[in-house]
Amino acid sequence: MEPDDDDLLVRSARDPVAFEPLVERHAHVLHGYLARRAPAVADDLLAEVWLQAYTSRTTFDATRGTARTWLFGVARNVLAAHWRRGAPERPGAAGGDDHAVSDPWQAVDERLDAAAVAPSIRRTLDRLPHVERELLLLIAWEQLTPTEAAAVIGIPPGTARSRLHRARARLRQALEPATVLPRTGDSA
Repeated sequence: MEPDDDDLLVRSARDPVAFEPLVERHAHVLHGYLARRAPAVADDLLAEVWLQAYTSRTTFDATRGTARTWLFGVARNVLAAHWRRGAPERPGAAGGDDHAVSDPWQAVDERLDAAAVAPSIRRTLDRLPHVERELLLLIAWEQLTPTEAAAVIGIPPGTARSRLHRARARLRQALEPATVLPRTGDSA
């Protein structure tokens, strides 16, 4: 039986080799997290995440969350530091498609449907308060639970659930189809 992530992270404090499976298990999802937010520098940011995670691995506290949650917290901090340095890729900064990641394996009609609603989704996400947007994206894109996302952001789980509810309601409202009015002069 493979050791779980929490055990590996704790063990890596005294046995650095125990950190390697964490990289293998989580590199893909952490890269995806970074690529959706800062695609041009995602590789560099991922390297920084692993460097910071390795050097601060002794600070992991299993009572505050899982190793996966802790790693997303490190990634979030690295990304925030990147944006504080004045990076132009901050979501909502340029309004362009820089933070969109294309998926070549999606069916054409799915991409067309998504393209049709993408501007509305992007505008709605850009208008959400930062914490609500981050919660929504951590849960939708990174598959974290609301409790895990709350731990990453550093807010209580109950607060996260209420903010997530508000964010989802705003997104649903933005995606409601417009009512089609009949043209005048049409005969029935």
